[in-house]
Amino acid sequence: MRIPDVSIVIPVYNEEAGLASLFDALYPVLDGMARSYEILFVDDGSRDRSASLLREQCQKRADVTRVVLLAGNFGQHNAILAAFAQSRGKVVITLDADLQNPPHEIPRLLAEVDKGHDYVGTIRSGRQDSVWRVLPSRMLNRIRERTTRIHITDQGCMLRAYGRNVVDAVNACPEMNTFIPALAYLFARSPTEISVSHAEREAGESKYSFYSLLRLNFDLMTGFSIVPLQVFSLLGALVSALSLALFVLLVVRRLMLGSEVEGVFTLFAIAFFLIGILLAGVGLLGEYVGRIYMQVRARPRYRIEAVLAPGDERNTP
Repeated sequence: MRIPDVSIVIPVYNEEAGLASLFDALYPVLDGMARSYEILFVDDGSRDRSASLLREQCQKRADVTRVVLLAGNFGQHNAILAAFAQSRGKVVITLDADLQNPPHEIPRLLAEVDKGHDYVGTIRSGRQDSVWRVLPSRMLNRIRERTTRIHITDQGCMLRAYGRNVVDAVNACPEMNTFIPALAYLFARSPTEISVSHAEREAGESKYSFYSLLRLNFDLMTGFSIVPLQVFSLLGALVSALSLALFVLLVVRRLMLGSEVEGVFTLFAIAFFLIGILLAGVGLLGEYVGRIYMQVRARPRYRIEAVLAPGDERNTP
């Protein structure tokens, strides 16, 4: 089978309202390029008519369209991993289905690949999100940059290009929980970033709540670095030294001035502070242990119900 130049990977979850607009915007851009391509839509267990619409589109554009149907909702990144495993292109580009990153930016990413870059990240300019999403995202980006060696300016933008060497390396990783752009960045020989336009969501609503974004960044820190553990180890040593100094001070004070009860609430405050640090450290340690637990169970990251491709139909149990 002929290997296409580009594979476009689009995860879909309950995007019924916006799929028609996506089709209208995406195919003309790709048809206008002097490159062969394929589009892989991945339905991540949608509960609306998304899967039916993707089936219809697969029949309309059978020459370039395939649809991967997952047997449940496994999450955006696992859906992308499922598409990575099915992709054939020399370059793989991921794109959200909500049209917040317009498809007309795709040729610009390919131009960077032609320059020799095997990973092209993107930075949303004129971001059309609320301040409550932008500010926490920037803050968490800064924290992640200081705790890992991954330098991604805008980790929330899914529009990215990956060379086949990077995709193959990502496919070879058996990690249960991972963040694809960060993992790909580690394998890239020549990463780069460009600014792209950003628009309001075409239809529907975001699948990422503030809690989900917080969890994503926490997974990034614990999945790609042990710096948080090292920080708490240093903090524990510092607090232990201060606690010892306070104990010595209180003993000397008692011997010189006698017993007193005036400082009992201060001691309570100090005790609660130390207990809080201890609980935070135990929680952080539990996060790492939890990742080990998820890994040793060796459960599949996703299950493919079917791969729809007229003329090349495959059903995977």
